[in-house]
Amino acid sequence: MFTSDCRLGCRGVAVPACRIGTGGGVALQVWPVACYRSAMTMPIVAGRSCGPCTLCCRLPEIDLFDKPADAWCTHCVAGKGCSIYADRPSVCRDFLCLWMTSEDLGAEWEPARSHMMIYGQGPQITVLADPDHPDLWRSEPYHAQLKAWAKGSEAAGGYVIVFWRDEVHKI
Repeated sequence: MFTSDCRLGCRGVAVPACRIGTGGGVALQVWPVACYRSAMTMPIVAGRSCGPCTLCCRLPEIDLFDKPADAWCTHCVAGKGCSIYADRPSVCRDFLCLWMTSEDLGAEWEPARSHMMIYGQGPQITVLADPDHPDLWRSEPYHAQLKAWAKGSEAAGGYVIVFWRDEVHKI
């Protein structure tokens, strides 16, 4: 069990950890939470940081900024990061991709290297693939691992979904 004290007011939310994926690959630990806010308080894996990665400023749609998916946020400065970092809204401040919070993901899954951003949403593992690297998610070691996570999550009603541009692929 992981207990979370959410920045948005939840206190001591007990969340059962779930390990997804087998078949010779990495078993990814995710937290299928009822309260999405509590997932945002996951501790960062020691030694990890966003570094030069700014994929979370590009890949997801961010309604607050009227930013469509795959478009750069107007606040993102190439090679530097967020120009409003100190005052960024909670939608940005509270988000951490799974590479930042899951020790189970190796260096090959670092978003700046894999060109994918992965996060959990309840039973779903969402993968946002960089539009400049269309087939990387289909190559190894990524594709076999995505399939293993999908297979490992089926019994609990989970699945893996990959977004690339306007394409949606359920694995």
